[in-house]
Amino acid sequence: MPKIHAATVADHRTQQRAALLDAARELLAEGDASKVTFAAVARRTGLARNSVYKYFPDRQHLLTEVVREAAPRWTERIAAALASAGDSPEERVAAYVTAQLEMVRDGEHRIARATADDQDAAALRAGADEAHRALLDPLVGALRDLGDDAPVLTARLLQGFVNAATTALEAGADYEVVTGRAVRLAVAALGGVSDR
Repeated sequence: MPKIHAATVADHRTQQRAALLDAARELLAEGDASKVTFAAVARRTGLARNSVYKYFPDRQHLLTEVVREAAPRWTERIAAALASAGDSPEERVAAYVTAQLEMVRDGEHRIARATADDQDAAALRAGADEAHRALLDPLVGALRDLGDDAPVLTARLLQGFVNAATTALEAGADYEVVTGRAVRLAVAALGGVSDR
């Protein structure tokens, strides 16, 4: 029987599962989802390849779980940025844009990007779509406070600034320059939806 390094077998299984997810997340953060194989994940954790099947029935389930666990971390980061921003909708929109681009800079976006380009993208898209909807919620709230009569549509359009800035950053553009411009454009765009 293999050694366990936890108080109980259940704790051991929880630790092993977390280690497998961490290994898959690290591989995804390197930018190539095709490298997330059970063999590669097992090597990173020091487990036998067949041990991975005790926790995940297949690669698709493993990748789906990585995205599912990452989404709350992303939304919490954005919510924290908005909470620490000023009270004005403009300051909250600026914080929203900045927080997302910080995640791109810090490599968090590579997880979503890698899985979107992966052969299992169709199965993962539902989880990613749910995460994107959750990311928009704080922005929708700021837009409602501004008096926008179509805050969901406006949020999606403003997200376009973030998406374009993300593309620029991934192509090697300077973080400070791109972020500053994206924030200014997003805040300036609010003038077209304000009832103030």
